[in-house]
Amino acid sequence: MIQGPLRGPQPLSADTIAAIATAVAAGEGSVAIVRLSGPAAEAIGRQLFVAPGRQPWDSHRVLYGHVRDPATGERVDEALLLLMRAPRSFTREDVVEFHCHGGLICVQRVLELVLAAGARRALPGEFSQRAFLNGRLDLTRAEAISQLITARSRRAAQLAIAGLDGGLQRRITALRERLLDQLAELEARVDFEEDLPPLDGAMVTAELQAVRGELEQLLVDASQGQLLREGLRVAIIGRPNVGKSSLLNRLSRCERAIVTDLPGTTRDLVESELVLQGVPLTLLDTAGIRATDDQVERLGIERSRAALQAADAVLLLFDLSAGWTAEDQALRALVPEAVPLLIVGNKADQLDAGPLPAPEAEVRISALSGDGQEQLVEALLRCCGRSGDQGLQVALNGRQCELAAQAAASLAASLEAAAQQLPWDFWTIDLRAAVRALGEITGEAVSEAVLDRVFARFCIGK
Repeated sequence: MIQGPLRGPQPLSADTIAAIATAVAAGEGSVAIVRLSGPAAEAIGRQLFVAPGRQPWDSHRVLYGHVRDPATGERVDEALLLLMRAPRSFTREDVVEFHCHGGLICVQRVLELVLAAGARRALPGEFSQRAFLNGRLDLTRAEAISQLITARSRRAAQLAIAGLDGGLQRRITALRERLLDQLAELEARVDFEEDLPPLDGAMVTAELQAVRGELEQLLVDASQGQLLREGLRVAIIGRPNVGKSSLLNRLSRCERAIVTDLPGTTRDLVESELVLQGVPLTLLDTAGIRATDDQVERLGIERSRAALQAADAVLLLFDLSAGWTAEDQALRALVPEAVPLLIVGNKADQLDAGPLPAPEAEVRISALSGDGQEQLVEALLRCCGRSGDQGLQVALNGRQCELAAQAAASLAASLEAAAQQLPWDFWTIDLRAAVRALGEITGEAVSEAVLDRVFARFCIGK
């Protein structure tokens, strides 16, 4: 077990790692960065980089020059070099960054020269892992970096920034410290009860209950955080020609799907990614499910059925002007019970104002004019389990949720020992487990296997 992040200056890693730290694509990006970290980073930089004039190689100073192949003397790229000496760097090791021209060729050639000069290719997340091991980051901050990079909405990015600023770490550490205080009191009574004043068991249980309540609230908030980070796949189903493609185009604000008056126009899944009120959604416009002899349309319908089973939520659209039909009822029966379902009546523009002609409709809209769109969005997010998240400051990820749930369960077991009026040492068994679980969230006590699993999910170069 690694007992907490290393503190203070630490011995540098034995090897130097390197990777491209920016996205690489032909014709995309004006600048690309090759990053090195480790004891040989500066030496490799000096070997490959020629800085004209008398530019000093000072830490945290940008140098202008050229990257040169030392074997041939060929200039590979005009570039900038940034040197950050330990411990004033992201990894707390010597770090060098080559800021090259973007695209494919230049940055790849620079990386090849760096590797040939003695660096090795970094593993996914290895820079962040070194930052954690050298005490630069706790584990929650490191995970927040990955969440910030992969954020699909502004709200998800805000949550990631809150984690990067230490909001989650401070909250978990505070809860852990409160449990450690109670554990110290209990263990002192186990060993020295005769020499200490009596312990108020009711006060201990009240504190354990309070911490457990905060953990349970964190778990509730985590579901909202997961929704903001990962989004939802929403399948739009309905009979042919009820307006599914029109609705997709309306919500996407672009012509993603072909719209005609002919039934069966959509023959394959059409996906559109968008963000509604901070929640990333992937809308799936499915082929109208009906009996047909058209082989291509049948394939589209089979894909629609598969999408229906895999969706996080289903929007069943029907034609208000035709009313709720037996076919609509049959489609409703296809939706798995565990999948949230929202029934929406379309073509409200073809009806007079008044009560809904079909009581099954939870929302009435016009995909053609946009009437009812705001009500539809609100209903869809409610259906998917999104309540207000304006007060959400931090949110646990999946790994952190598992550990917080373990801690809450351990506290429940400790409280059960208290309720049965068992001796103090029985209280401490599960209380220690709760403390250990919270420590794993921040990395106070975590195995190397867990670290490898966490950082393997990062992109290479971060």
